Amino acid sequence: MADLQTSDWRDDVIQDFARSELFERTFHEGMELVEETATYLDGEGRQESKLLSRNAALAYAAESMRLTTRLMQVASWLLVQRAVREGDMAPASACEDRYRLNGEAVSRSAETEAAQNELPRGLIRLADRAERLYERVRHLDRRMYLEGAEGGPSNPVLGHLDRLKTAFGG
Repeated sequence: MADLQTSDWRDDVIQDFARSELFERTFHEGMELVEETATYLDGEGRQESKLLSRNAALAYAAESMRLTTRLMQVASWLLVQRAVREGDMAPASACEDRYRLNGEAVSRSAETEAAQNELPRGLIRLADRAERLYERVRHLDRRMYLEGAEGGPSNPVLGHLDRLKTAFGG
């Protein structure tokens, strides 16, 4: 019975999040950043990379791969949440590891760190924004899927809200 209640609670949390303003803002921010990054890497970034030293060009390639990997992980996670919201995927399916955000950090290489001052500002700005977005989404992922799997809300405020929701038929 406890597993069923935990599962129901987690399903509610996932569905509530997918319908929330926070999700909507995060989804739009993520998709806009993906588009902005693609435009930059195909245009201005490509031109800027041609002007770099050999070491800086290698660092540019590594950083752009890191950036696109991070953004594709975020975009994939957000699309799964949208599928839950639209009823195309069951909340329980979204809990599967294959749909979860990869918990491993995608860190900058030593070469990238060494050539940081030579990299184009546009790439650095996009990489920084993508890193902040990734960390926010990773936090959401942990809260929804890991903490929820431990048996309900770990935050006392969420526990109170859950009880109020139950009491008032929400």
